[in-house]
Amino acid sequence: MKIKINGEPRDLSPPLTVAEYLATLGLEVERVAVEHNHRILPRENFAEAQLADGDTLEIIQFVGGG
Repeated sequence: MKIKINGEPRDLSPPLTVAEYLATLGLEVERVAVEHNHRILPRENFAEAQLADGDTLEIIQFVGGG
């Protein structure tokens, strides 16, 4: 399936949830915000949100520092 992630086209193998995709990137669910098809996706829905051909994701990772 073809989806856009942070504005870049990607080819992914379905079935895949948002949580599963984040895990492939090594990202901690607690440290990211995700917009799925132009809507903020609540963290508790990451495991249920199935990715489909034509979807868009924006992933923002929170980074601490001082």
